Amino acid sequence: MMTGVKLHRPIALLAGMLAIFAAVSPIDLGVDGLALGDHLWSRMVFGILGVTALRDSQDTPQPSNAIWNLPFAALLAAVEIVDLAHMSGVRGWGFFCGIGGVWLAAWRTVDIVIARTPTPGRRADGMRLLVPIIFGATLMVLWETLAISLGVPKVILPTPFAILLRLVTSVPILASDFVQTSQGVLAGYVIGCGAGVLVAVIVDRVPFLQRGLLPLGNLVSALPIVGVAPIMVMWFGFDWQSKAAVVVIMTFFPMLVNTVAGLAAAGHMERDLMKTYAASYRQTLFALRLPAALPFIFNGLKINSTLAFIGAIVAEFFGTPIVGMGFRINTEVGRMNIDMVWATIVVAGVAGSLFYGLLALIERRATFWHASYRQGVM
Repeated sequence: MMTGVKLHRPIALLAGMLAIFAAVSPIDLGVDGLALGDHLWSRMVFGILGVTALRDSQDTPQPSNAIWNLPFAALLAAVEIVDLAHMSGVRGWGFFCGIGGVWLAAWRTVDIVIARTPTPGRRADGMRLLVPIIFGATLMVLWETLAISLGVPKVILPTPFAILLRLVTSVPILASDFVQTSQGVLAGYVIGCGAGVLVAVIVDRVPFLQRGLLPLGNLVSALPIVGVAPIMVMWFGFDWQSKAAVVVIMTFFPMLVNTVAGLAAAGHMERDLMKTYAASYRQTLFALRLPAALPFIFNGLKINSTLAFIGAIVAEFFGTPIVGMGFRINTEVGRMNIDMVWATIVVAGVAGSLFYGLLALIERRATFWHASYRQGVM
């Protein structure tokens, strides 16, 4: 299997070849009757990308400041490819070769960022954050250009620009939906995760419960959420309480299982040491076992941060006031306003990602002693 260092040469070489082909090939720009050869700026942009990528594919060393030439050329070409896509329906192999060149150049850019990432620290964290940003931006460029150039109907797949426009123009509606859904998410998350940790301590203390409760928990966690949600709506009503109940069901058992595994993670030598100090179970729990279980607990918290939003949104499909993210998705699908559906999905995805990132940051501060952070592994 080829390593990333060996693989960068063919990636850059292919990106350069595709970009050069895009620069010299005619690309029909629809009703304008132009070709890429007549569009001087486009020819220059793709030519720069091609030459830079071919230069990057060589074995000869480059100056340290020249290593970023390819990322800047790829960014310039990505902007140009989106601009061309909006010119009355672009067609032609040259245009699609340009898309391929931009994609491969972005791939090589990720390799450059990874190779230039310094030793652990704040600057290293910022560099690592560039990788998903570059990957996500490249996907957005491909989505925008292919959806427009291939004539995909907006009712099937709206473009990112259309979704962003809907997002900006519907801020009050999306904000009220988010507030309504977040009430159930936060309440259910706190109750479910807190109960999971407390019950895990009891299960650890009473082996009988570990043999009897955990299999039952696995059974309950396997129940389909679309079957549980309408029952919770009938029990707790249409407001946020029923959504919180669904979130509790979804988050309780993952938290329970992770915490039980974490409490068993403390080594026998450490436990024996606590016994030599005549430490009680409570002292051992708070001084040794819970700190050792923190990586497992945070793992459960991060898993539940995404499950909570999913559970609340699904529950809103089965009954809610005329507000809420699940209600909005269900309603706008019926109206064929797919851009509004995607805007709601974007809000949910961003909120879930920020929640996950906040937990990961807290985990890094709380478990700085863990081996993975000492070695600089995220």
